[in-house]
Amino acid sequence: MSGSGSAAGFGLLAATTWSGSDFVGGVGARRSPALLVVASGQILSLFLLLGLCRGLHAALPGYAPLLYSAVGGFEGALSLAIFYRALAMGAMGMTAALTGLLTALVPVLFSLFHEGLPTPVAGVGLALGLVAIWLITHTPAGKGAGLDRAGTLPAGTPRLPLLLGALAGVGFGAQLILLKMAGSGGVLWVMTSTRAAGVLALVIVLVVMPPKAPWRGFWLTGIVAGSLDTVGNLFYIEATRAGRLDVAAIVCSMYPAGTILLAAVVLREWPTVRQLTGMALALGAVALLSV
Repeated sequence: MSGSGSAAGFGLLAATTWSGSDFVGGVGARRSPALLVVASGQILSLFLLLGLCRGLHAALPGYAPLLYSAVGGFEGALSLAIFYRALAMGAMGMTAALTGLLTALVPVLFSLFHEGLPTPVAGVGLALGLVAIWLITHTPAGKGAGLDRAGTLPAGTPRLPLLLGALAGVGFGAQLILLKMAGSGGVLWVMTSTRAAGVLALVIVLVVMPPKAPWRGFWLTGIVAGSLDTVGNLFYIEATRAGRLDVAAIVCSMYPAGTILLAAVVLREWPTVRQLTGMALALGAVALLSV
């Protein structure tokens, strides 16, 4: 299999596990504060990773991979807190779409600068993937998006949620770049460093802004979501090792499609025509990026 094909394949595996993590975490967040669900999962996965590193006698990588992964884990967790805050402030559909688009666009631009232009076929696939991500993550009017019937923000809508969503998207995109840069080290220690820094950031957020809802009922969903997220990180790092960063980032960033499909099958929450169109474009993008 070619480098692009391997990157797309591992990217699909990452997207699949990340979508499962988001679905389970989303279900848990309906009963408990979302940050508690995320924090509990990350804390448990940190202990599991530490146990694996010790049990398998994994070689400790150099200073640079650990630093990149720690910075990525810390700022990624802060970006998550910012994203949740942005969603809570309104204009959820537009905010989520902007965040998703920037999450993919930032590593694509980084890759174009450092790795050069992709092949024409891959370039079309990247462009198609960005359109697919926007369609999948954008909730139209009437679905909690805070939009008018024309699909634009109505007059008087606060811009702060969009600014925070954009900041979160840049942070998520930067995390994908940093994990790529950390991928030259031992995968287990890289993920452990990422988790440790992420847990530290979430603890700081919880201390500064503790949730007002009761602190109970979040452990089970947090454990499952955190475990899936850790496996997804592993697949993503392998995707960046196998091929270009932009290919891995675009394919991995399509994970909301899986979350939407799980919600349709399990919760009977059916996707919109816009989202189905985005999923169809995503399949085409993956096919082009696999060439």
